[in-house]
Amino acid sequence: MIEAAILIVFPFAMAFAGVSDLLSMTIQNRVSLILVVSFAVLAPLTGMPWDLYGMHFVAGAAVLAATFALFATGTMGGGDAKLMSATAVWLGWNLGLAEYLLTMSILGGLLTIAILRYRSSHFAVAYTERFEFMRRLARKDVGVPYGIALGLAGLLTFPASPLCLWVINRLAHI
Repeated sequence: MIEAAILIVFPFAMAFAGVSDLLSMTIQNRVSLILVVSFAVLAPLTGMPWDLYGMHFVAGAAVLAATFALFATGTMGGGDAKLMSATAVWLGWNLGLAEYLLTMSILGGLLTIAILRYRSSHFAVAYTERFEFMRRLARKDVGVPYGIALGLAGLLTFPASPLCLWVINRLAHI
């Protein structure tokens, strides 16, 4: 049961956040809240040592502090900041967090370039009539739905996370 919850909650939240940001340019607060609460409940059930458990929350707090500064300057959206922090809680204070941040930065840069190219292309005019989210993406006064990069980076780095490795280890010994 614990294994199933770990393998469902995080990946679903990452996918939901990415799609939600693409379609509505918002990441709902409940996504980040579900991630933090589910980690808080599930991690102790895996036998995670309390000091390591605490360091996962330190990682989330550190990322929240950095992303809050970016939010305050208008560089990042609030939903993005909260999602990054909640993701950091799941990944912990380790190289997996650095891998997530690097992956997210690369994917975010590629996403930004793709959207800027889309905005200056003839596709932006041709497809904006059919889909509201495409109209929003074509607007030059709207930001980039960075939740797509956050969600995809989370999905790519999740297999090396402590909880996912715990599940893999448990399933390997069945």
